[in-house]
Amino acid sequence: MTKELKQEYTLRITQANKTQLITILYEMALLYVDEAAEALSAQDRTGLKNAVRRIQGCMCELMDSLHMEYEVAHNLLQLYLYVNREVAKAALHNDVESLEHVRPVLGKLLAAYKQIEGLDTSGPVMGNTQTVYAGLTYGRNNLTENAADPSANRGFCV
Repeated sequence: MTKELKQEYTLRITQANKTQLITILYEMALLYVDEAAEALSAQDRTGLKNAVRRIQGCMCELMDSLHMEYEVAHNLLQLYLYVNREVAKAALHNDVESLEHVRPVLGKLLAAYKQIEGLDTSGPVMGNTQTVYAGLTYGRNNLTENAADPSANRGFCV
């Protein structure tokens, strides 16, 4: 993941509600699947190992967020475990096909949560985050983001 993408995801996470956080995790997992596929094609074992570790980290976070008192949570858990198995198989056997099994599962879950995002009217999970305004000033060849009141207490509250 590039530095710019990390900054973008960091900003989105600080401003996201619960549903948007799940959507972000799916997006990140799909991004890491792409990185794993690239590492496999380049025969980069270290890159593959790192991408697999990150995918599994996303899956663990998604599993931890499940409320097991609901029946749908059991179905989602099975899907997350399936993704973990397929990703591990891809790493173990250098198998791109196993990664291709994961893409549609994560893609459909992402699409479903994108639809749910519009229904979630709750506020951001993190409080006391720095306000960022984009588009107020421009650099030579890029958009500059400005932070409001940079000297204020910015400790994150969850």
